[in-house]
Amino acid sequence: MTTKWIYKIKHVAYKSIDKYKARFVSRGFSQKEGIDYDESFAPVARYTSIRSIISLASVMGWNLHQMDVKTTFLNGVIENEVYIEQPEGFVVHGKKSHVCRLKKTLY
Repeated sequence: MTTKWIYKIKHVAYKSIDKYKARFVSRGFSQKEGIDYDESFAPVARYTSIRSIISLASVMGWNLHQMDVKTTFLNGVIENEVYIEQPEGFVVHGKKSHVCRLKKTLY
């Protein structure tokens, strides 16, 4: 599995820089259908779907509960063996063909 670094600059009022952030992510687009295509997913909801569910719950008298799915899988324990290429900037000299085994999940 390939990976990449994503860099972001967080701003405060008047466009002054608050902090620099870096995130290490897996590249899901490198998956191959029939091999590892169904291994990960990113649930996305449309606002029309959310409004429909809220109005249906209101009419039917159902209780609604919220769950933050974005962080549910972050840093989760991996049950299968997953290997990634060595991260850019952390390649061991003389061992460029080696890979890293993940112990926790990535984005």
